[in-house]
Amino acid sequence: MTTCGHLDQVRDVAPDSTAGCSDCLAIGSRWVHLRMCLSCGHVACCDSSPNRHATAHSTGTSHPVIRSMEPGEDWRWCYVDRTVV
Repeated sequence: MTTCGHLDQVRDVAPDSTAGCSDCLAIGSRWVHLRMCLSCGHVACCDSSPNRHATAHSTGTSHPVIRSMEPGEDWRWCYVDRTVV
């Protein structure tokens, strides 16, 4: 079982958007599911979405941990360790 060594980067943050994927909204695109960065609160779309903004955000900022923004879901994912945390 893989463990995550990045939980120290998780912050108590508020989402930067409640309307949807911040990046998709800016370019007029669509998304499938939403994720929130737990380092800065950036809301972005999942890898099933056309633009994969959550992964792009993590890669561009080195923010490792996201959580699902979908109703009824409470999981978190670490991009670096590639595991649910």
